[in-house]
Amino acid sequence: MKPEEIYQQLKELAEKLDIAVSEQNFRNTGIKVKSGLCKVKGKTMFIMDKHESVYKKNKLLASCLSRMPHENIYVVPAIREMLTPRKTSG
Repeated sequence: MKPEEIYQQLKELAEKLDIAVSEQNFRNTGIKVKSGLCKVKGKTMFIMDKHESVYKKNKLLASCLSRMPHENIYVVPAIREMLTPRKTSG
């Protein structure tokens, strides 16, 4: 899958989990701001820095969604693999 397709699939999964994904321009805030999950007026949102690369957006959103209860939602295999924690041998 292309990175843009992955990002779209991740945003659709977030929507199914009742998480709104909003891209914002953090450059003009005047304070240090990072992309992440938050609650705004009781609504769960993932605020994304719109200037991040699509690869970074995918990594950030997948990391967040991997901690959400998504097991009972259909997710295409390529996306499900991104959400599954990697086991390390050691």
